[in-house]
Amino acid sequence: MSKTIPFIEARFFGANEGHFELETRLKKHLRKLRCGKIPPELLTTINDVGDANDEGPDLMGAIGISADDATRINRRVKRFLELRKAASGLEHLKRDDRERLEVLKDGARLIQIPSEHRADEIAAALHEDMPWMAPANEGVWHAMRRSVREGASGLRIPPLLLDGPPGIGKSHWARRLGALLSTPTTVIEATGENASFGVVGSQRGWGGSCPGRLIETVLQSRIANPVMVVDEVEKAGRATSTNGHAFGLTEALLPLLEPMTAQRWSCPYYQVRFDMRWVIWVLTSNDYRLLPEPLLSRCPPIRLRHLTLTDLVAFVRREGAKRNLSETSIEAICEILSHPALQRHRPSLRVAARMLQRASDLEQGPTLH
Repeated sequence: MSKTIPFIEARFFGANEGHFELETRLKKHLRKLRCGKIPPELLTTINDVGDANDEGPDLMGAIGISADDATRINRRVKRFLELRKAASGLEHLKRDDRERLEVLKDGARLIQIPSEHRADEIAAALHEDMPWMAPANEGVWHAMRRSVREGASGLRIPPLLLDGPPGIGKSHWARRLGALLSTPTTVIEATGENASFGVVGSQRGWGGSCPGRLIETVLQSRIANPVMVVDEVEKAGRATSTNGHAFGLTEALLPLLEPMTAQRWSCPYYQVRFDMRWVIWVLTSNDYRLLPEPLLSRCPPIRLRHLTLTDLVAFVRREGAKRNLSETSIEAICEILSHPALQRHRPSLRVAARMLQRASDLEQGPTLH
């Protein structure tokens, strides 16, 4: 379920209202004004010439446009187009960028939760898949029910910071949440991005300036509340411009995590304001103590525990059944994960997922004869 909301602070004008079309409209308007100034006695004479069965001669076509008239009209059209371009809020952009943003001229869709019962179903499915993520499951459950009770325009989930040991499936949980909500999910590896640029983009003037993954996700999906995952946020580096200015991921995220500032967020690349207050942020960390206090005040950490062998085996059985794996393959994976030698290294959800994928490839792939 979704509704459409205004998303971009800009005005878009029809492509069919260019210079020629506006010039034609002004000429027609001028002829109409001059028709109204024709003396009544002259109109009577002209009408006597016409056929009694028709509406008389076409006076509009009989009135000419002088060279001076055409010059004044052309000058007025140019001025009008300049004013319209300035009013659009997009006059500073290249044509390709303006055309790219046109997909948002009618707004963006906002995913909604239709009822508290549906919120219960989504939370139950999330908890069934990953019960060890109970604190995160509960937080999302309450947020979904609150959105329904308050009659919000769409689903609003406060920013989440999932803090826990590596390999417990924090990013997998975020992807599963996006799938259950039927909203796009974008995962950004903080350690692999050039500081904030991968998330919010960079201004022109920086080397390799480009839009960020945030606005790209909205442009591609036209959905205002996608799930944006920033993985291992505490390991993000800082970018430095050619003139020595440093810019980090935390500084870029702070205005996006606060609804009041996110509502009129200015994109560094497009330099246009967008309504980003509905975005569902999921940050993950292995040690929240490395994060600055301003970020933690907006995203209180949700502490998560290690996976147990019971959790891991149950996950393999559920996922194996979803992938239609044979019982033999599923039991073989469970046996490997239960081996004492592997237990000393705390097998992770990532390892289990790779085993499941390998088993699926072997069972469903082509065979050599």
